[in-house]
Amino acid sequence: MNGSQVHVVGGGLAGCEAALQLARLGVPCTLHEMRPVRSTPAHRTAGLAEVVCSNSLKSTEPATASGLLKAELDLAGCRLLGAARGAAVPAGAALAVDRELFSAAVAALIAAEPLVTLVRDEVVDFADDPAARWIVATGPLTSPDLNAAIARRTGREGLHFFDAVAPSVSLESLDCDRLFRAARYDKGEADYWNAPLDREEYRAFCAALVAAERTEVHDFEKSLLFDGCQPVEEIADTGPETLAHGPLRPVGLRHPRTGERAHAVVQLRQENEAGTIFGLVGFQTRLKQGEQRRVFRMIPGLERAEFVRYGQLHRNLYLDAPRVLDARFALRDDARIRFAGQITGVEGYVESIASGLTTAWRLAAELRALDLPDWPDRTLLGALLDGFLRDGTSRRFSPMNANFGLLPVAPDVARGRRGRQQRKEILAERSLAALRAHLAEPATAALLAP
Repeated sequence: MNGSQVHVVGGGLAGCEAALQLARLGVPCTLHEMRPVRSTPAHRTAGLAEVVCSNSLKSTEPATASGLLKAELDLAGCRLLGAARGAAVPAGAALAVDRELFSAAVAALIAAEPLVTLVRDEVVDFADDPAARWIVATGPLTSPDLNAAIARRTGREGLHFFDAVAPSVSLESLDCDRLFRAARYDKGEADYWNAPLDREEYRAFCAALVAAERTEVHDFEKSLLFDGCQPVEEIADTGPETLAHGPLRPVGLRHPRTGERAHAVVQLRQENEAGTIFGLVGFQTRLKQGEQRRVFRMIPGLERAEFVRYGQLHRNLYLDAPRVLDARFALRDDARIRFAGQITGVEGYVESIASGLTTAWRLAAELRALDLPDWPDRTLLGALLDGFLRDGTSRRFSPMNANFGLLPVAPDVARGRRGRQQRKEILAERSLAALRAHLAEPATAALLAP
């Protein structure tokens, strides 16, 4: 070791970015990667920053959420995006990488950094040394021993394993004239948006749902499937009226204008404090993403729905971040231990990189006694990492990609006054201006000073 008291656990995207940012900010650290000592069911190599699923880091277009997040990270001095561009392969408007070249480029960055010591070992618990600081960036396939160590500090209820997750849509993309607000049996406030379906609409929807193409299930995920959240298409397989008596049951819901009860009702539940994102209740699914867009847009009022999170079905370990982590992404009961990457509830490669960067900055600021301000909520960095991941509105916290639905909407970009593309361009310009101002803040500037 290099004598560092800062340990980054996990040599994936978040962990490598965190280690490189710490070094940039003058903080020596030890980067622990357990492969090849111990592998996971998903990884195929022992390389750092191994891209295990798609090789795409999504769009580079500035008026897309992924493109905007990349632009924000570039302003902040992200290291891994440069490595990705150096390993890029043709992919149109997307940034896709040669997996091996990208991993090798990141490994070269780590090897060239004198303040980072790479150790190939498995961390199974955290030392009692009160001076030690930890950034855990072990992702959704955290080893069982380390998982147990985290569980001892969070309580088992602080950890989530999800098998199926329902999709979420932006409120501004819904045709609210075709929906109505109500709670079942009028219990409580009218917090749900409801999409009524008549018999013909319902049957056409079910037929499309049953026929839609589904994703394959990995062998290591099969033992965890359908544990309390059966996919909606699997329910529909059991009979044409099953959904109408299950997740789409209309009982207790009458249209406030007509007083009638529909044959079936899809409910949408608020998922963030700002009320800009709503999830389809009971719609856990393993349909392919294109099929989700096609089939779920058959629901009245969702014909132009913008999906900010697709439904998915797989094993994933992540923390109940709003309840077990503080604003520094440290455990509320042990401030020495903080987290970054997918284990915090971010989804996506670039989001994981962003989480590694922001967590490293907070730790470095703390070590240098700097009071670092929150990231602006007008930026995706702030809206996702300082906003959504702290938002305890949803009773069951679920991971999220960066998306425009997370950003606060100002009156000058309100729905109906501009086209969707123009609104996104304005939001992107506003975000980058806010980030530039943030980077010029005294504490932030002091942190980044050579």
